[in-house]
Amino acid sequence: MHAIQLNNTVLRDGHQSLAATRMTTKQMLPICEMLDDWGFAALETWGGATIDSGLRFLDEFPFDRIDALKQACPRTPHMMLLRGQNIVQYAHFPDDVVEAFIRCSADHGMNIFRIFDALNDPRNMRCAIQAAKAAGQQAHGTICFTRSPVHTTEKFIAMGQELETMGADAIVLKDMAGLIAPQDAYRIIHGLKTSVKIPVWIHTHDTAGLGASTYLSAIDAGADAIDLSIAPFANGTGQPDTTRMLALLKDHPRCPSISKRQQQTLKTMRHHLEQVYAELHAYTAHKNEVIDVDTLEYQVPGGMLSNFRTQLKEQKMEDQFDAVFREIPVVREALGWIPLVTPTSQIVGMQAFLNVKFGRWKQITPQAADIALGYYGRCPAPVDEHVQKLAAQQTNREPISCRPVESPQAKRVHMDALKRELDAKGLPSDPEHCVIHAMFPQQLEAHLKGASSSKPVVVPAAHASHQDSVQSRKHYALTINGKRVEVDVEELAS
Repeated sequence: MHAIQLNNTVLRDGHQSLAATRMTTKQMLPICEMLDDWGFAALETWGGATIDSGLRFLDEFPFDRIDALKQACPRTPHMMLLRGQNIVQYAHFPDDVVEAFIRCSADHGMNIFRIFDALNDPRNMRCAIQAAKAAGQQAHGTICFTRSPVHTTEKFIAMGQELETMGADAIVLKDMAGLIAPQDAYRIIHGLKTSVKIPVWIHTHDTAGLGASTYLSAIDAGADAIDLSIAPFANGTGQPDTTRMLALLKDHPRCPSISKRQQQTLKTMRHHLEQVYAELHAYTAHKNEVIDVDTLEYQVPGGMLSNFRTQLKEQKMEDQFDAVFREIPVVREALGWIPLVTPTSQIVGMQAFLNVKFGRWKQITPQAADIALGYYGRCPAPVDEHVQKLAAQQTNREPISCRPVESPQAKRVHMDALKRELDAKGLPSDPEHCVIHAMFPQQLEAHLKGASSSKPVVVPAAHASHQDSVQSRKHYALTINGKRVEVDVEELAS
């Protein structure tokens, strides 16, 4: 059997999970050449929360980041996480906006689109899958793992078969909360490998301490690739560390052959990332670095656990933590046992909070009402009739069964309208700016009007020898207001 392929997530999920998505492009670039040369099957460099966070907090135009990272890592395939019809937002966007976003991303160098839907509704994934393939790139159909009375191995396998029929180039089992136990992973991966003809990948987190052992079982079951990161942006709520995983795979028949140079490169990258982690100390937390077995009980992503503790404290309800989290399965069941992944984990958590604070279903959030009425998609199980009736009364809307973006109530701001809006403001209206404007209009306008201090993207001047360390590369080129200037590595580190 072939050696397991290793992907690396440090430039996306690694810092999203452990440092609130605050790593800048400038902090990433010194290790890009080493990542590109190391031998990873793919580098996750974009998507998820990085587009929102980069624009909102770092004043980086999203396509500038992928341009810089693609230039710095030209040989290894780049991968991004995409929320299907939501793109990288929470609302459903018209098909032409989804298609334009994917086409632009492919034009800027994105190779693999990992496409999921928060409800595991394939109807919300079809447009993105077709658009990625039309752009000549790979579409990976992604299954969100969760545990409930209605989620079974057989249903996960059936979804994988449906995604293959839809045109997916690979299937990814996505365990966003680190819940999947080794034997569950073995059964699902083995079932997928015997049921589909395309590659099967797996993604998990080490939130509950299961991640690395789950990967071992998945590898034994025939998984084609696993996602790893690099410490300190690894382990805990992140993916298992690459060096750690290689140690666990030692003498395994599917362990990749790793040279001493590759081992040293991992150390060099880790040393740089330790400095970056220290620089981001305001966004890191010890609770994210350690095993949190609470996630096995509450089934929510680790980052949400820590955020909710803070929010309950602000509401002077810290003594209600257990009550709120005991309410989560009650809300999940009423809403059709939906998986807990962005944005459903936040929606269910907030509804559980309101149920405890005001009484069960006395107040329903607009988002929870939308789920109950079908405006996020088809739930895995029927929604509680009483809750659905309350949601309809509160919103004055009827339940739908069609694809949400096709409902009469769906907002349809198409590409031509987005272009007109930007033109009217005197702002750039190329497709890249249109698709970002569709999702983050206020943040884009603030960025373009210079409401935040400028943070130009830094791009390596040349692709140096893979044996060079971060410290030995002296000069980089920056583009500032259209002019290229040279800076040295000491300035980059300042």
